[in-house]
Amino acid sequence: MGEQRSNNRWNWEVTGFEPRRLSSPPPDERRAGAPLVRRYSISSPHSLEFQKQALASKVNRLQDEIKLAKEDYLELRQEASDLQEYSNAKLDRVTRYLGVLAEKSRKLDQVALESEARISPLINEKKRLFNDLLTAKGSIKVFCRARPLFEDEGPSIVEFPDDCTIRVNTGDDAISNPKKDFEFDRVYGPHVGQAELFSDVQPFVQSALDGYNVSIFAYGQTRSGKTHTMEGSSHDRGLCARCFEELFDLANSDSTSTSKFNFSVTVFDLYNEQIRDLLLELGSNLPKICLGSPEHSVELVQEKVDNPLDFSKVLRAAFQTRGSDILKFNVSHLVIMVHIYYNNLITGENSYSKLSLVDLAGSEGQILEEDSGERVTDLLHVMKSLSALGDVLSSLTSKKDVVPYGNSMLTNLLADSLGGRSKTLMIANICPNAANLSETVSSLNFSSRARNAVLSLGNRDTIKKWRDIANDARKELYEKEKETQDLKQEVMGLKQALKDANDQCVLLYNEVQKAWKVSFTLQSDLKSENIMLADKYKIEKEQNAQLRNQVAQLLQMEQEQKIQMQQQDLTIQTLQEKIKSLESQINGALLSSEGRLFGSEMGRGALPKTTGDSMDSSAVTKKLEEELKKRDTLIERLHEENEKLFDRLTEKASITGSPQMSSPLSKGPTSIQSRDLGRNDNGKARSMDGLPLPLPTDKTEASVALVKSGSEKVKTTPAGEYLTAALNDFDPEQYDSIAAISDGANKLLMLVLAAVIKAGASREHEILAEIRDAVFSFIRKMEPKRVMDTMLVSRVRILYIRSLLARSPELQSIKVSPVEYFLERPNSGRSRSSSRGSSPGRSPIRYADELIQGFKVNIKPERKSKLSSVVSRIRGLDQDTLRPQQVTGGKLREIQEEAKNFAVGNKALAALFVHTPAGELQRQIRSWLAENFEFLSITGDEASGGTTGQLELLSTAIMDGWMAGLGAAMPPNTDALGQLLSEYAKRVYTSQLQHLKDIAGTLATEMAEDAPQVAKLRSALESVDHKRRKILQQMRTDAALLTLESGESLVRSPSTAAEDARLASLISLDGILKQVKDIVRQSSVNSMSRSKKKAMLASLDELVERMPSLLDIDHPCAQRQIADARHLVEVYLFLLLYSRKWSIACFLLVGQRS
Repeated sequence: MGEQRSNNRWNWEVTGFEPRRLSSPPPDERRAGAPLVRRYSISSPHSLEFQKQALASKVNRLQDEIKLAKEDYLELRQEASDLQEYSNAKLDRVTRYLGVLAEKSRKLDQVALESEARISPLINEKKRLFNDLLTAKGSIKVFCRARPLFEDEGPSIVEFPDDCTIRVNTGDDAISNPKKDFEFDRVYGPHVGQAELFSDVQPFVQSALDGYNVSIFAYGQTRSGKTHTMEGSSHDRGLCARCFEELFDLANSDSTSTSKFNFSVTVFDLYNEQIRDLLLELGSNLPKICLGSPEHSVELVQEKVDNPLDFSKVLRAAFQTRGSDILKFNVSHLVIMVHIYYNNLITGENSYSKLSLVDLAGSEGQILEEDSGERVTDLLHVMKSLSALGDVLSSLTSKKDVVPYGNSMLTNLLADSLGGRSKTLMIANICPNAANLSETVSSLNFSSRARNAVLSLGNRDTIKKWRDIANDARKELYEKEKETQDLKQEVMGLKQALKDANDQCVLLYNEVQKAWKVSFTLQSDLKSENIMLADKYKIEKEQNAQLRNQVAQLLQMEQEQKIQMQQQDLTIQTLQEKIKSLESQINGALLSSEGRLFGSEMGRGALPKTTGDSMDSSAVTKKLEEELKKRDTLIERLHEENEKLFDRLTEKASITGSPQMSSPLSKGPTSIQSRDLGRNDNGKARSMDGLPLPLPTDKTEASVALVKSGSEKVKTTPAGEYLTAALNDFDPEQYDSIAAISDGANKLLMLVLAAVIKAGASREHEILAEIRDAVFSFIRKMEPKRVMDTMLVSRVRILYIRSLLARSPELQSIKVSPVEYFLERPNSGRSRSSSRGSSPGRSPIRYADELIQGFKVNIKPERKSKLSSVVSRIRGLDQDTLRPQQVTGGKLREIQEEAKNFAVGNKALAALFVHTPAGELQRQIRSWLAENFEFLSITGDEASGGTTGQLELLSTAIMDGWMAGLGAAMPPNTDALGQLLSEYAKRVYTSQLQHLKDIAGTLATEMAEDAPQVAKLRSALESVDHKRRKILQQMRTDAALLTLESGESLVRSPSTAAEDARLASLISLDGILKQVKDIVRQSSVNSMSRSKKKAMLASLDELVERMPSLLDIDHPCAQRQIADARHLVEVYLFLLLYSRKWSIACFLLVGQRS
């Protein structure tokens, strides 16, 4: 039962439990009150009885609801059990029926396989007989087709006496019969459409599907209708589309569950004996097929097609690839091959055949004078290929031993479709007008040549015999087809039965799924209702327990109030007795005073007595008022005790709901707070700024303060982003020459220097840090090519090294050798030492070795000739005051080149350039030159070319040479400045890691007194470890560091075993302290039983057993916290026993009272 406090009052939700209101009238009103009546400070017995009845009715109502809920739960459980049994029984029945259906399906599959095995030989026999019939009729067939006349072509010169003869009017009056007849296997006039033509071509398509190669040629002159015969139009399709549709329909009718046909298409163009694959552009990953003889084979793409629509799409794509050049079409052959693959799972039969549809080039062979050379070449190739085709057909029909397939690329590719068991059909297309008479007669002669050589039928005497054989074969074929149809019908029936059985299986499976779903839904509902009832029962049980606690509290309050009432009754009786005694005294005093007034012997002495009695009466009245005041005070004190009683009853509930707890045994209040130690799932950085409590010792505070330095984030600028992108995107492969690469690389380096100069001293470090990785990666990538200006490389390196020096005190203390150690005269070896020392403020530590080989400055004074000496004397000039020597440009370039060679790989000289400003360094070189070469120090003209100018030129040449040499790389290493930068970075990283090592060592030796200090120490050590790992990661990815050839790390991290052990110990200690905190919080709950309290003591014992995993430095903290928690649990356990004994005593008193 929940309660809430408002205005220091407690409001109970149960009716009748409102706290009593204080209504004490002011003292003046009480004095003005008339007679003394009995007043009580607690509620009347009627209100208590009403509260008890309300509680009893509510408890009874809750018990009735629990009883009804239990009954509903038992009913639902019985229904669920019944439904489970019903679903199991139905599932068993369905399972058995499914097993029967599976057995039937297996038998049907076996019967289907047996039927397929019986049908397969019949189908093969049918194919054989059909092939024999076609072979008997002739393996090479020739059809003739005449196109309709156009409007301007005049009358027709051809006639059609019958279906196998065509008559041509030659118009030759010199002979008696100008008309000439040609016989073919079939002749089609202009009125015959594509459908009737295809009806005679259909047997060849059937033969191709049966596994034999078939080739169909469209022959004739240009504009005779070849392309129309093969391709047709949108409303009247040609042989290509009709043949594939027939193949697809026949394959669908003959395919079964154990046999399957697959089709693929190859389309190519043959122009001037050159093959062009028209499907190559569809994809290079398509499968390919090899055509032709082994000596002249060619690989062509084959596209798989599954339906006539796919075939049409492939043809459209091929025609689009072929182009629209009509003249080229007339002199090229278009070949469309349909590859047929058959597979039978029962017999294991695999067969391959192909249907070749060839649209030949125009057969006109006349070469005109106005034809170009290319046209003549095309016509010659066409005549050669057509002549080779005619020779092959003639050889085949004449049954010659040698067939000339290799005379042409066309016959070579179609060799397996010409002759042997293959079938060939040639459709000769002619023009019926008089203008094309010669070409028509030529085409008919070519076609007749191929047909007339066919001798397969023999002479006329054997025709009858062949006809009888054909009739017998046709009859046998008809019987086989009838038997095949019967078997197909039987198979169809079995398939239908199998389909019906599968449908029944599916229906039963759906019903089973529905039953399972209903059962699962009911079970889920029952579980949810069970959980809901259990929660409801638990809530009602808790409410009942709270009501019982309230009843016990009310009974205790009632007992206390009864005791107070008894005390008040005794006080009131005592006061009433005193009032009665006072009233009797007053009455006696009044009677005595009246007697004295009316007596005759009343004297003067009676007056003082009366005065004394009145004084006694006033004293009694005052005493009575004081007693009333004491009674009111007692009542108010009772009210206060009643309020304190309510506060004590609800004190433990308020303690469990508050976030803080004070221990009476601790020295001060200990706030138990949850801290975020900075750990997360991704292992990100820990932040030390959010720690709420500082460590008590100054040493630890200093250490933690050192750790708090946050990670530096590199700021981005538009200039930095542009330079980074330009350096990373620079690709030398895009340039044509080395000069272009060098120009591009040097421009980028100059842009870097310009950006740093423009940024100024305040933002110089920011721009350098932003483009750092890109600059070093660029230099490392371009060093092997040797295209960069080494002076620019040196300037960039010096910028980064000085940026590192500005932030590293340990690098600023390095002392380098003065410039005199790097300079020598050509004849005296080492130059004389100079009085100038190193720069002030540097430590005595010297970076470079004292034994340094100096740079020899090869400058010598000119020897004066005798003539010049005589002239000088005549002029009155002294030898010592001669004009200084002029240093030529060639000498300056020579000195600069020697200086460059001297500086290559010179790390000591690189340190001198880094630690000495450029102006100061050049001034020192100039001073050394003036001091060591006296012939340059003669006082003379200060104009251009004088002493000052020569010294400036020489010092500048030496400076530039050294700068260029320091930036030159020495394969396989980098330049001297790069090596110096790597060594300085190594020193900085080593110093940082050692610094973190020292901090971690200090933190690892600190002792923690309580949980906040443990959390702070743990966070500090984790932060140090994170920073150390971050430095190591930065070191591994730093492009400025040079990798060793052995693959070892440049900087070795100091060992952190002791710090890691202390961190692990702190983590374990933190977990132990959190469990101790949870145990203390749970022990403060009022409703916890005694057994649970003892279990908490056992948990504390387990925590003591875990202490060996801690380090010795963490044992005192853990022992102290566990001991305090054990003491608190024991105190709460004692209070619990005491409160129970007090409740029992109260109940006994109430029982005696009632």
